[in-house]
Amino acid sequence: MNTGSDVPGEVVVADKADADQEQPGQGLGSRAPGFVKDRRALHLSWQVGVFLVGLAVVAAGIVMLPLPGPGWAVIFGGMMIWATEFVWAQLVLRWTKRKVTAAAQRALDPRVRRRNIALTVIGLVIIGVLTAIYVRQFGFVPPWKI
Repeated sequence: MNTGSDVPGEVVVADKADADQEQPGQGLGSRAPGFVKDRRALHLSWQVGVFLVGLAVVAAGIVMLPLPGPGWAVIFGGMMIWATEFVWAQLVLRWTKRKVTAAAQRALDPRVRRRNIALTVIGLVIIGVLTAIYVRQFGFVPPWKI
């Protein structure tokens, strides 16, 4: 493979778009202090600590999914904590960002917006009709009168 360089193994980036693409394992890197990185046992315990803190945050987010609270935001916060030390978490966050960006672009498409509005209106009309049928059939008794 011709890399465009006289130095063996050196790769020259062809254009700026390629230079902006981060490779897995690059970018954030380890957030551990230098003296922790230098000692294997300390670095391993640092990673275990980061994993446990991230796990606690993700678990809290999962609990918040059915309960009141910003469940998905907390889960992604835990993933960001993990991404400071683990490449697999960086890859998951990049994949998620691509999917969310694509979904946002689709949602902004005028045809999709019209379809979503039409489906919402149809759903609300169906709910209104069913509520009217129920009230006519069984009457309306306020919960405080039971």
